[in-house]
Amino acid sequence: MKLNRNKNYILANNTKLETMRLLLRPMTLLDTEDMYEYSSDRQTTQFVFETHQTLADTKEAIAEYFMVHPLGKYGIELKETQKLIGTIDLRVNMESAVAELGYVINKNYWGRGYTAEACDRLLVLGFEELDLIRIKAKYDQRNINSGRVMEKTGMTVDSIIPEARRSSGQSITEVTKSISKTQWEKFHS
Repeated sequence: MKLNRNKNYILANNTKLETMRLLLRPMTLLDTEDMYEYSSDRQTTQFVFETHQTLADTKEAIAEYFMVHPLGKYGIELKETQKLIGTIDLRVNMESAVAELGYVINKNYWGRGYTAEACDRLLVLGFEELDLIRIKAKYDQRNINSGRVMEKTGMTVDSIIPEARRSSGQSITEVTKSISKTQWEKFHS
């Protein structure tokens, strides 16, 4: 009898992941000040979530989003300084063998390849450990840098949906990019 792969078991065994420069690890309330540094900055959060007004907003977000159901959710820490510079998550649907990737990085660390490095590590987890067939990510079309990160990982456009949703009273064109396991294997061969 072949056992089904249990995503929670696999994710529970992968709560800390390393790359050359980064440690992807569980978020704690000790991360509040580092997260507030970017979550209170409108330029950083404008395409991702509502800008935090207080440290209490950030502490609540960490407790509610990252700590209640922590599997697949990671703080992105620079190994060299042990500073939290962002977060990344892999939301897995094992029934369809597909996951969605989401991330945010402190603007002071943009343009250094950290986001793509963290994404690449979660693609390895998704395709090699979880045996997913596709990983996708969505972004607001105006957030060109997020689209570039996805391209660096080998993702290509699946869809562009005008008026996909509303954010802050404005209609948003949403772009979805993805990569299949087969494409990912070719991209990394």
